[in-house]
Amino acid sequence: MLDRTKSQALPAAPGVGYKAQHYTALTTDPGCVGWLEIHAENYMGQGGRPLAQLRALRERFPISVHGVGLSIGGPDPLDTDHLARLRDLCHWLDPHSFSEHLAWSTHDGAYLNDLLPLPYTDATLARVCDHVDEVQEVLGRQMLLENPSSYLAFDESTWDEVGFLAEISRRTGCGLLLDVNNVFVSAVNLRLDPRAYIEAFPLEAVGEIHLGGHDEDADDHGAPLLIDSHGRAVADPVWALLDLTLARGGPKPVLIEWDTDVPDFPVLEAEAARAARALDRMTTGIAAAPTTGIKTGVRT
Repeated sequence: MLDRTKSQALPAAPGVGYKAQHYTALTTDPGCVGWLEIHAENYMGQGGRPLAQLRALRERFPISVHGVGLSIGGPDPLDTDHLARLRDLCHWLDPHSFSEHLAWSTHDGAYLNDLLPLPYTDATLARVCDHVDEVQEVLGRQMLLENPSSYLAFDESTWDEVGFLAEISRRTGCGLLLDVNNVFVSAVNLRLDPRAYIEAFPLEAVGEIHLGGHDEDADDHGAPLLIDSHGRAVADPVWALLDLTLARGGPKPVLIEWDTDVPDFPVLEAEAARAARALDRMTTGIAAAPTTGIKTGVRT
């Protein structure tokens, strides 16, 4: 039987996605940064500077491992070689958290350079639960599953996304990773209310919250279209949605993701400091008005 308590809890503090160019800053003056996230697939090799630096960082910071290549929602069996490499990484690193995406990225053995959506049906639910169970058994630890950013919805879906994620958590015992930027991106693109999404979400199952930047565009009809790019500062409406999330669920570990056009460390740390202030408002009882600034152009 899997020991669901093996994974350690991350601190309810701001974290950042680790980039090698920030190593010196993180080891000399990390500011308010309390933990780090790495992408698993960048550390599955043997030896070299990246692993040496990661070992040194592990002595200073709690680490969260975020996978992007398991294809949890895919129709094919999980890649056992990939899963074994992931197990080996988690064995020596002993991270505080491991997470993956509610998405698929493989087909007939080929890896696609994207995290693709899936229909929310009973058949998909059963497959995803089987895959989550397999990952947790192989790793010997609980995993977190992240809500996706969506650009379309499937007519065949019979579950809403929040209910789908909640049922996966109930059946498998996995935790959830709530990406607040993904909630906002999906709400704008699919003409939904992000507040209603957060209010329905099982926040008691959330082990991490993610924030990131998005790009603004328009579709062929001129309607707003947001792209989850992780290439800029977090938008003000997403910060407002974070306030709502923390007000409802209490302090959680909050990660700043910035994966493209990566800035100098002071810019990233300033974003982390803004997350720290949001967390401080929860612990001091001076919460911001949680719905202020959450505008999607959607009539609610």
